[in-house]
Amino acid sequence: MTKFDPASNIQDLLQFGEFGDVNPSITDSATYTFMEAKTMVDTFQGEEEGCFLYSRHWNPSNKYLADALATMEGTESAWVTASGMGAITTTILQLCDSGDHIVSSITTYGGTFAFLSNYLKKFNIEVSFVDITKLDEVEKAIRPNTKMIYTETLTNPLLQLSDLPKLSEITSKHQIKLVVDNTFTPMIMAPARLGADIVLYSLTKFINGKNDCVAGAICASEDFVKAISDVNTGSAMLLGPILDPLRSSSIHKNLHTLHLRMQKHSANALYLAEKFESVRLRVIYPGLPKHPQHQLMKVFMHPEFGFGGMIAIDLKSSKKANTLMEKMQEEGVGYLAVSLGYFKTLFSNSGKSTSSEVPEDVQKSMGLSEGLIRFSVGLDHDIERTWQKIYKCLKETKII
Repeated sequence: MTKFDPASNIQDLLQFGEFGDVNPSITDSATYTFMEAKTMVDTFQGEEEGCFLYSRHWNPSNKYLADALATMEGTESAWVTASGMGAITTTILQLCDSGDHIVSSITTYGGTFAFLSNYLKKFNIEVSFVDITKLDEVEKAIRPNTKMIYTETLTNPLLQLSDLPKLSEITSKHQIKLVVDNTFTPMIMAPARLGADIVLYSLTKFINGKNDCVAGAICASEDFVKAISDVNTGSAMLLGPILDPLRSSSIHKNLHTLHLRMQKHSANALYLAEKFESVRLRVIYPGLPKHPQHQLMKVFMHPEFGFGGMIAIDLKSSKKANTLMEKMQEEGVGYLAVSLGYFKTLFSNSGKSTSSEVPEDVQKSMGLSEGLIRFSVGLDHDIERTWQKIYKCLKETKII
């Protein structure tokens, strides 16, 4: 496989505004005029390329961002949504009908788990949850009515790596789709190049990087993007999870610094992971040699961007986790907050927050400890200084 270079792909993309602006113009319009009535009819019927009809369908600002994301991912096309969950639900409801079946990683974002486990029951869509690292278990779960395998490149919050080429072999064999959420590893991993049919993002996180908006993306084939935007049958068009053009424009600009930010997030995360390991804490990070999929990730990843900015440590009890997190916030390590990809470090007790939708017995079965703290490591300039703050907190809370 030839080397993929998402940063250069974005750099080479020339997108001018309507007046030659170096930043593409922001669309401040919900509807668009046509010079001829026939062109409007053709656009409604999906037979006219390059025309804008109504902002829920397409608008120029969103198209600029979608094109840039498709270029980054190496997909034919993309669509941007008003949230990561908007991207996930739009994709699943487009691919599945009543009576269909999905195979999903049991370790996944809590909101995704809740949608798959609870909400889809309304549509009589069944879901089998599996350990995505056990390929035999994955394939055995497939039924005649299975429409997709759903997973995350690095699972949330246990940071298991999905073997996307092997999963792609399984989906190709059974003629179903491989849908992958790549929110944790933009630029580091390229799921579409590894066999994924559809790549999803919460743009809220690393891609935007500022936690000042909520957004999502679907990167896929041109045919799939046309299908979800069809005025009669498209889940994106009919459910309406459209991203505001102003937010789309700001995310588009932030995309051009993503490569630099991912390098720093990864470097800082690796530093802290090694420090946590040195004081004998149980730490989960794919950049550590002891991680079960460390070598596998080295095969698939773009080495210039590291192993990502996400770390998990296990303190065994939620009481210890809460005590440490409160102390770290007090000492200025970062914020006790959900979400990730921010320029400051964020930490939360996953089982009681972003994975709280997963029943406790299921959390235990997947190996999610009640004392697990998920870190989204920030862009700290002096990461040793940050470690000294964390070390002080670990000492003062008697965790080490």
